[in-house]
Amino acid sequence: SFQFNKHKKTPSIGSHSSDMASVSGSVLSVYSGDFGSVDAQGTVEFALDYDEKNREFQIHVSQCKDLAVVDEKKGRSDPYVKTYLLPDKARMGKRKTSVKKRTVNPIYNEVLRYKIEKMVLLIQKLNLSVWHNDPLGRNSFLGEIEIDLASWDWSNRKLNWYTLKPRSLSAINGVDHRGVMNLSIKYVPPGSPKNPPSGEVHIWVKDVKDLLQLRPSGVDSFVKCYVLPDTSKKSYQKTRVIKRDTNPVFNHTIVYDGFHTEDLKDACVELTVWDHEKLTNHFLGGIRLGLGTGLSYGISVDWMDSTQEEVAFWQEMMSAANEWIDGLLPLRSLAGRKKLK
Repeated sequence: SFQFNKHKKTPSIGSHSSDMASVSGSVLSVYSGDFGSVDAQGTVEFALDYDEKNREFQIHVSQCKDLAVVDEKKGRSDPYVKTYLLPDKARMGKRKTSVKKRTVNPIYNEVLRYKIEKMVLLIQKLNLSVWHNDPLGRNSFLGEIEIDLASWDWSNRKLNWYTLKPRSLSAINGVDHRGVMNLSIKYVPPGSPKNPPSGEVHIWVKDVKDLLQLRPSGVDSFVKCYVLPDTSKKSYQKTRVIKRDTNPVFNHTIVYDGFHTEDLKDACVELTVWDHEKLTNHFLGGIRLGLGTGLSYGISVDWMDSTQEEVAFWQEMMSAANEWIDGLLPLRSLAGRKKLK
């Protein structure tokens, strides 16, 4: 059982977990992003090809015409083109052309390349956007086009012109929408009836909706749990793997004991969802439940970064002992995650 050692400032945790009955949840959409105040205009010319021999997706970016002017005083834009493969933009990464200075009609003639299997490519969308390069890093969005590669005609290798569109809410949502976790948490304080002398945190992972689909066959997902700052095996719990399902139902409960009430402000429950693959598991998204203060036992830590929703959920649990608190929280990318494999 876990008594926080006040000298070393790390808890040692006892835990157990089990599967529970099914409960359904609903879906939540999250919009974020702040883009430059220029209206999208103009066109972009590019061609798509798949090189079977090298297993490479190629985007031949030719040129843009009549782009918006960002710097009105100087009447200039310094545009470049950027591409992502959605839904998981982090997995394959972005590709960028060079920056062309002082022009709204840039000519690139550059090829952006992704090493990717054709079957995997066919479940992606290509997001191609044009940006003004700002020396201070405040780049302005100039327009975008999205192409569903499942329905693309691969015999068409010609250069085609496309109208640049404003960034839509659905596009913003699509770029970083990783799914939503449906869960309940409960704090049982020390000395409660029928309870061990130390306090307990109960976590009930019910289901996840709208996971990223990374392969044609769907996704084989499982959830990992740690109570930070403890990253030992005692702190680590995981659910079983649910195969070929982007809306997996886990119904798994995890109980951590040895929790004193004052520890709740310094601890953080990290729940991460992973795609189970033969050689390596791929991170799909996660949540962190805590007070989000940036500090744990007086030490500055990057994982104490809970969002407003996550903090509110944890605070509600702290203020309502012995009660299950229900939450629907969007999965997100997590800073400082690389230490926990």
